[in-house]
Amino acid sequence: MSNPIIEWEKVGNQYYRKVKLYDAVFDQDLELENYVIAGAPYGGALALYRDEDRIHTYRGTQASKSSIDIYSCSGKLIRRINWDKGFIRGLGWSEDEKLLVITKDGTVRCYYDLQGDFTQFSLGHGAEEYGVSSCRFWLTGFVAILANNRLVAVSHYNEPRPKLLAAPPEDLVHSWAIIPPAYTLSRSVEVLLAIGQTIFVVDSNEAEDRMLPNGPFKHVGVSPNGLFVTLYTEDGKVWVITSDFQNKIGEYDSKAKTVPKDVQWCGNDSVVLAWEDEVHMIGPKGAVLKHYFDGWVHLLADVDGVRLITNDICEFLQKVPDTTEDVFKLGSTSPASVLLDAVDQLEKQSPKADENIQMIRSSLPDAVAACVEAAGQEFSIHWQKQLLKAASFGKSVLDLYSSDDFVSMCETIRVLNAVRDYRIGLPITYDEYQYLTPEKLIQRLINRREYLLAIRLSDHLRLPTNKIYVHWASQKVRNSTDDEDTICKTVVNRLHNKQGISFEAIARSAYDEGRSHLATQLLDHETRAGKQVPLLLSMEEDEIALGKAIESGDTDLMVFVLLHLKKKLPLASFFRVLNNRPVATALVESSARSQDQELLKDLYYQDDRRLDGANLLFSDALAQSAPQTKIDKLKLASKLLADSKDAAATLHHKSYLEAQQLIRLQDALDRDIDPPRYTGLSLNETLTRLVRSGYSKRAAKIQADFRVPDKTWWWIRLRALVAKRDWGEIEEISKQRKSAIGWEPFFSEVLGAGNTKLAAVFVPKCAGLTARERSKMWVKCGLVTKAGEELVRAKDLEGLEALRGKATGAGVAEIDRLIAGLKPRR
Repeated sequence: MSNPIIEWEKVGNQYYRKVKLYDAVFDQDLELENYVIAGAPYGGALALYRDEDRIHTYRGTQASKSSIDIYSCSGKLIRRINWDKGFIRGLGWSEDEKLLVITKDGTVRCYYDLQGDFTQFSLGHGAEEYGVSSCRFWLTGFVAILANNRLVAVSHYNEPRPKLLAAPPEDLVHSWAIIPPAYTLSRSVEVLLAIGQTIFVVDSNEAEDRMLPNGPFKHVGVSPNGLFVTLYTEDGKVWVITSDFQNKIGEYDSKAKTVPKDVQWCGNDSVVLAWEDEVHMIGPKGAVLKHYFDGWVHLLADVDGVRLITNDICEFLQKVPDTTEDVFKLGSTSPASVLLDAVDQLEKQSPKADENIQMIRSSLPDAVAACVEAAGQEFSIHWQKQLLKAASFGKSVLDLYSSDDFVSMCETIRVLNAVRDYRIGLPITYDEYQYLTPEKLIQRLINRREYLLAIRLSDHLRLPTNKIYVHWASQKVRNSTDDEDTICKTVVNRLHNKQGISFEAIARSAYDEGRSHLATQLLDHETRAGKQVPLLLSMEEDEIALGKAIESGDTDLMVFVLLHLKKKLPLASFFRVLNNRPVATALVESSARSQDQELLKDLYYQDDRRLDGANLLFSDALAQSAPQTKIDKLKLASKLLADSKDAAATLHHKSYLEAQQLIRLQDALDRDIDPPRYTGLSLNETLTRLVRSGYSKRAAKIQADFRVPDKTWWWIRLRALVAKRDWGEIEEISKQRKSAIGWEPFFSEVLGAGNTKLAAVFVPKCAGLTARERSKMWVKCGLVTKAGEELVRAKDLEGLEALRGKATGAGVAEIDRLIAGLKPRR
């Protein structure tokens, strides 16, 4: 095969090549001169729209209907989008191949998947009033110029926030271009406007006149790296200057009588001018290269070259990469060129192959690396193979060489060749592939519905395939004409055992298409409840959503569903949903207890949970301050339980009645007796306070009325009298024969209050205790002699001897006397 240099052309001191990508691109009946063509970056799709400012041949009513046609670079129709939304003033692409369509009234549509699905927003800022004149695009945004010369910029398509730039002069704009934010010092987009004889640079803050002579400029263009600007003057001259307008790099006189229809940069090194069927490429120092075509030609600039589109062919014009030039240039003695010649000699079985290797032995690693890189830059499969053979031959001679770059390039070349095939039509270069990344290339294949190739390339590149399967399934459920059960079965069987599949995304596509039953079926196969539930709620499958949330055991998810249902449904319907769902009911009950008491009351009423409802009213009554309000709440609680035959309910009913009686009593006491107040006290506290306040008889009557047990009443009275230090009343009580609680508590309480004398009165009354226990009580009162007498009566000699150790002073002799009296005489 002939050397690639045959197809190269020298412009100044640099080589350029025009690579034929595809032929027979468009039908000959398609009048390209009447169309606006926009190309996606990195060898992406083409969007064609009939230029509304041109007169075109009438081809019947069907053909005259306006549409945006999306093609691959090989001429394969991907999608036809019917258009009836007004005059288009901007047609462009984002770096992730989203098609942007801007209408005259400032409406922006973003078609995100090449299949007609879109999001929409409006520019505002007077666009609807004055109208959009034209637009310029960069990888992530665009600028629109209005009829009043105001500029509106959108920096991001995902979250569009149209921003008005500084106001330029209102004179006629001859041409304009933009410098993307990535290449400006301010990190915001800058607009170059050719107004009058000069250029204005407009950003968000100011419009600055650069004071250029020789205008007006009919074309303004910015290089891909943002460093250079090309200007086309009215008299046919081309200027190339730096983007800061400080230095003039070159000038070229086209001597053309007509203004070119388009001016684009070819990479960062040359400028391309296009007339109807003629293209001039201006290289460094004014060198020029001319190309002629059989039909109308369109220029589509990319980061490393420019695509040339006619009805017949699609070609790519670019500067020959440096590594490729080193390998193939005539007379080249670079190590890579010698290595390529060596492999050619090896195939001829010539000994010169070894001579070549020995010649470049010291530079062999660099030669291998250069051949690997040059293989990636080639479009010809033959030369890709030859260069890789040369690299393989070279690395086989080396003792130490890492094959990672070689293997990676082999993988990359297989990918590039696969997507460059005319059936796919993605003529991406190696450099563009590095910019785009493999993941985004796979996404482009997905958007074209090239699922099989996308899966094979993902496996080849070791990338996840779950998004491919989900997209295929989503398109299946949207476009298939089969019945829903068949579609569901097909999808589920195909995706069985596939990792990372989101059935929620597939179900959402089905629901958006109006196939609710199919969406519900697909959601049954979604393993993540957090993904199932929101979609089920949006589908109004409320009970299924609640069931899935409960099955998940996720409390937060259950609360989310319950809150949604409470806002959406009438209260009765909400409670019906909770029926037979104890977990959901318990969650509602727990939440309502602290946040919504009225909801809790309604819940108890709906479920006929009278006792719980009554207890809630009782708690509510306790929180009230006014006695009558408390009584009213308690009456309601009592009424709820009035007819109940349940033992617990009967007991609560009785308690509520007594609570009402107590509140009335305490209200009366508050009116009759000066402070302290009685409201809010328990019955026992009320009795205690009355006794301490000297109203023992009134307390005794209340005890009888409320049937307070005698033991409870005696304990209350004892502690109240001790606390009051009413020793006289306690002494009177001691004269009684019996006590409901016995006499030991009296001894303990009085002794604890420090009255040993009165406490001693109760020791003889503790008849139920042993002599030794009563002896200890006497000792606590400080009456050791009495303790000894108690033990003598019980004839407890051992106890007496133990007591002697506790005696002091005269008490010791008395104890000794008692011990002597008990001991037997000899």
